[in-house]
Amino acid sequence: MPTLTIRGLDDETHARLRVQAAQHGRSMEAEVRAILQASVAPSAPAHGLGSRIHARFAGLGEPEIELPTRNEPPRAADFES
Repeated sequence: MPTLTIRGLDDETHARLRVQAAQHGRSMEAEVRAILQASVAPSAPAHGLGSRIHARFAGLGEPEIELPTRNEPPRAADFES
């Protein structure tokens, strides 16, 4: 496994890192690993599937659909038939 050495880290950053690691119940080394892994991990999609589909087809414009006119008023569903 590769090793990484960080030189020139200022005292304030070192102290904050130590506190953050303690808050997360990790060693400083484990905290730095978690920070680095999170910063280079592939990002999750910003939107769900529906939003991505909409974005893909948004440039096509609105479809022109003629809706038929209703000839009778709406009625309740008949579940007895």
